Amino acid sequence: MAEYAEQAGLNESFRSMKMEDIPAIVEIEKEAFTTPWTEAAFHNELTNNHFAHYVVMEMDGIIVGYAGMWLIIDEAHVTNIAIRNGYRGLKLGERLLQQMQASAAFLGAERMTLEVRVSNHIAQRLYGKLGFIPSGLRKAYYTDNGEDAMIMWVELPDVKGGAALYDAE
Repeated sequence: MAEYAEQAGLNESFRSMKMEDIPAIVEIEKEAFTTPWTEAAFHNELTNNHFAHYVVMEMDGIIVGYAGMWLIIDEAHVTNIAIRNGYRGLKLGERLLQQMQASAAFLGAERMTLEVRVSNHIAQRLYGKLGFIPSGLRKAYYTDNGEDAMIMWVELPDVKGGAALYDAE
């Protein structure tokens, strides 16, 4: 699929996650993570967590990725970000995270944080490319194997008065 997407020159689009997206999101979760979130977890995020903002990335009507963050006062905390296996290697993760950074800034965040496995050097390089700086460790953060998480932060640009980048609800 990735080859097809690249050859066809398909453009990605972003929109707010909807309840009916959850089954596709859970599929991507299972592809991407050893301890994936459940349908119930995403349902709770969309219905009960007023700090949560979730976005899906589509190409040609297919959900190929998603990302979530909690926006608390002036800080955005990335909860998860993933691209469907067949669409990796097309820099879609980079575009998705750029979208999240821009959206967080538009919504008033001044900085953004996330955790990443200390062994996930590919993700760390992406985050570094987008300005994230390592700032500490969370010991034994991951429950599947007790791996540490690297904490990373980035300062976001001031975009007050800008336009929304997707249909934030």
